[in-house]
Amino acid sequence: MRERRDNGSGPMEADPEKLFELQDLIGHRFTDCSLLVEALTHRSFINETTDRETRDNERLEFFGDTVLDFFLSQLLLELFPESREGELTKIRASLVDEDSLAMVARSVGIGSVLRLGRGEERSGGRERKSILADAYEALLAAVYLDGGPEPARVLVKKHLQFLLDKRQSVAAQDFKTDLQELTQSRFGTAPKYMLRKTEGPDHDRTFTVAVFVGARCIGEGKGRSKKEAEQKAASKGIELLKRESE
Repeated sequence: MRERRDNGSGPMEADPEKLFELQDLIGHRFTDCSLLVEALTHRSFINETTDRETRDNERLEFFGDTVLDFFLSQLLLELFPESREGELTKIRASLVDEDSLAMVARSVGIGSVLRLGRGEERSGGRERKSILADAYEALLAAVYLDGGPEPARVLVKKHLQFLLDKRQSVAAQDFKTDLQELTQSRFGTAPKYMLRKTEGPDHDRTFTVAVFVGARCIGEGKGRSKKEAEQKAASKGIELLKRESE
């Protein structure tokens, strides 16, 4: 497979073969390929190109945000028929935050086909969460405009299933035990957890927990139970300690 085209001092173009792969992964073959190209064009690319007709993906991102909220809300109503409005809102928020959208973008390889300026390329733009999340929303809008509501709904359904599967696998992992083993081996001490905040009414609580090694906070997590918040805090702590050891 060919690499991305590098045209010297100009911005980085996507490999056409990878664009075909992306369309296969999202399950939609574009009739108007200009929409696909626009969805993958970061504003840094525009700053470095001489083609004045090229547009960045910010307008599509604006529309894609609405498309995502609409179809995700519809799917959540079907999936959780007994859940109340407040609970559905929290679930939706957790599925459309920057981390989640970037994760979905990575799963279909959006980073490898982004059109970036060379400066953004050098600074790691292909892995930047904000850029990936925005590009995913822009891509969703492009699918809607090219093929209508149904292919966009199918794409959101894939997105939802991917994240719910990911959440289940994360829930099955015991991050607290993993973190304890890591801190014991590295620092000779066990982590300690502290409840930082409790928000919401009794029937709809959110807990915020911080995890410490000695006096240092190494992670913080939120959850609908203290146990869930502790697991998320432990996961963040593991990420931090692993980054520091690289």
